[in-house]
Amino acid sequence: MQPFTPSWYTVLASYWFATSFKWAAVLLALLPERVAQLVANEQKAGALGLLFATGAVMALIGPPLTGYFSDRFGRRMPFLAIGAVLTAVALVWMAHAPSYAVLFAAYILLQIADDLGTGPYSALIPDLVPRSKRGTASGYLGTMQMVGNIVAAVLIFSLPSIAGQFYVLAGVNLLAALLILRTIQEVPGLRQRQLGFVQSMLAPWRNPDFRWVWATRFFAMLGQYSVQTYLLYYLSDVVRTFDAFGLRLADATQAVGVLGLMIFVGGALSAVYAGRRSDQLGRKRPIYISGVGLSLVVLPILLLPRFDLLVVLALVFGVFFGVYLAVDWALVADVLPDPEGYATDMGLWQTSIVLPQVIAGSFGGLIDRANQASAGSGYTLVFLMAAGFFLLGTLLVRQIRGAR
Repeated sequence: MQPFTPSWYTVLASYWFATSFKWAAVLLALLPERVAQLVANEQKAGALGLLFATGAVMALIGPPLTGYFSDRFGRRMPFLAIGAVLTAVALVWMAHAPSYAVLFAAYILLQIADDLGTGPYSALIPDLVPRSKRGTASGYLGTMQMVGNIVAAVLIFSLPSIAGQFYVLAGVNLLAALLILRTIQEVPGLRQRQLGFVQSMLAPWRNPDFRWVWATRFFAMLGQYSVQTYLLYYLSDVVRTFDAFGLRLADATQAVGVLGLMIFVGGALSAVYAGRRSDQLGRKRPIYISGVGLSLVVLPILLLPRFDLLVVLALVFGVFFGVYLAVDWALVADVLPDPEGYATDMGLWQTSIVLPQVIAGSFGGLIDRANQASAGSGYTLVFLMAAGFFLLGTLLVRQIRGAR
């Protein structure tokens, strides 16, 4: 296959589609459903929370670690292949786990397998794509991420069998990995990195641009998760009625699903175009536009808590977020200092996604206290914080010197 064509970019991004598809379905529906089947009703929230917390810790450690070994051996594809096979095994195991303890073990295997595959996979854009085309490649990744979320929603609603859904996820994951292994193949000319483990983990942080890129994404993701984590409660406590354009939804759960779908559609529509434009205009301008746009979109939610307005704003939010997703991968690839350490460095960069999830989860107590003082004020506070996080992440882009 000719490199740097639409079909080549699509194949390259296919494993990111499979990964997004898998995690959207597992975290939103399949894992909670399996926990509810295996533990008492009064224990299910705590049991699910323990799984989520364990997964978050592993997601902070796994990608840099597997990236380091990929750099050390100078290979990408064996890690992707083994990770894909173990992912399929873990998903099937989760489908048939007879107890919570077994489900916990299967979920740990899923996390390990995912890190094993995606850690080295994340280095493929800086490995294979020249700087002048990285925005386009990043745009395809952003689009496939959004499409993966959309397809996960379709799967959840269309296939009633829980086990069948796990099988579909396993098959798609294997198919995407096989497609890359047969089409992209091993990265040519990779050299084994001789730097030790501790030095490899510290090396990118000595580069100011890497620190700034990490910080910009950290604050952008903190803004996203500050809204996403508490959106369901905001809808049920503040919005309460869910009528829009002739459509009436029964409850806040359905409303969250519709808003999520609108965000994913908006992101899928904007990502590839924004990525291509960033190859022409530079990385910073699209991020400035998307960051300011995201911070502004949050504010009308507070002023007019109507569901029909939220549907429109969700689509607009998705467009801006798709622009951000299209460019951020290319931005970090542009500033990585050492080609022999791409997988390690990209794995460290991915911690800027996981850590904001943990921090946003800690805002719940603040929201509860503010809501007790004045009904709904907790959501006002956290959404204003989210707008500030988006804006701060945007302003920090100015500090990056190695990208235009």
